[in-house]
Amino acid sequence: MRTRKLSAALALATAAALPSAAPAAAHGGTVRLELSGTPGGHVRTLATWADDHDPVTEGFTGTVAAAASDGRTAGPWRLVSVPDQPGAYATRESLPAGHWRVSVACTSPAPGHDERDLDVDPAANGELAASGASGGSSGDSSGGSTGGSSDGSSDGFSGGSPGGGGDPAQTVPRSTAAPLAAPGSRPVHETTDDATTWAAIGTAAAAVLLVATGLWLRRHARP
Repeated sequence: MRTRKLSAALALATAAALPSAAPAAAHGGTVRLELSGTPGGHVRTLATWADDHDPVTEGFTGTVAAAASDGRTAGPWRLVSVPDQPGAYATRESLPAGHWRVSVACTSPAPGHDERDLDVDPAANGELAASGASGGSSGDSSGGSTGGSSDGSSDGFSGGSPGGGGDPAQTVPRSTAAPLAAPGSRPVHETTDDATTWAAIGTAAAAVLLVATGLWLRRHARP
């Protein structure tokens, strides 16, 4: 009878500990991250299992950080899943135009890392259009107030800078709520929160159950 109880307790503890380790064990335990580009300034990466190359679709937790050649920095930013593209993740925030050294890493469901240089075109994230709109507004208001002065202010230039604007800010905000959705696609939604929460709950429950089982075994092993 005692042997049956011990076997049942050990089986229950083992079953509780298995779910949190199942994904990594089934695919080899290592995630391969590949930075694939910056569409619209949003950093995008592809996450696959290193052994079987299956896309990582559950329990993914990853971040992105970047440093520009002129000293600007961005991140760390969280990665969220891209709709209808299994294993594809991107940042909600967007990088300004420039040459960036981008690093991506994940801790769940298994460790992974990638780092490479990426360029963000001003036209890709709308900076060029925004600059043109600002310059046009400045030119119209200046021309209306001065009656078309000959110093170039009517064309929207001030001190040789388009639209009267100076250099872009040297520090990128740590959190910019820039949209990721492309035309015709659904808004980006996070799929990692629930999976991460349940994984943490399962791990904690398994740990408590294992400790309780050990204490029970120790108590009943005494003569």
